[in-house]
Amino acid sequence: MMQISFYVLSESKAQDFLGFICQLTQTALNKSSQSLLILAEDEALLSDFDEALWAQDASSFIPHQRLIANENTVDNIGSSLAPVLLGAYLPAEFNGIVINTTSRPVNDFITATSNTQPARVLEIIKPDDASVQDGRVKYKRYQQLGYELTHFKV
Repeated sequence: MMQISFYVLSESKAQDFLGFICQLTQTALNKSSQSLLILAEDEALLSDFDEALWAQDASSFIPHQRLIANENTVDNIGSSLAPVLLGAYLPAEFNGIVINTTSRPVNDFITATSNTQPARVLEIIKPDDASVQDGRVKYKRYQQLGYELTHFKV
């Protein structure tokens, strides 16, 4: 069963959104051997994540790879050495951890033929009204699907 964790950000964490995502990515990688995907639909945000992950200090540099649309073949991902992927879609056969920064539930990104079933989803909820509202919609949707839900205020 898919586990979904909601991270409800405080104002200060939301102001350092990129820093928080990098920290969460590092923590998830430390606790698991699974690959991780940071899901974002905004190209500018993907670029920011790309830069932020490089900018971590040398001891905590996070190797990552940016997914390019239409290149989501299994060997492309399978041969990837980077444990962290950045993209606007879920690659076929992906079954690791997803950090979802989009306004939509992860299920919206899973196609019937892709055989994709993330082990765990980390939903990021910012303290603004739109993000909170999206979070409620996602929570209800996941609840209806019978997923295991937890939430943390950070």
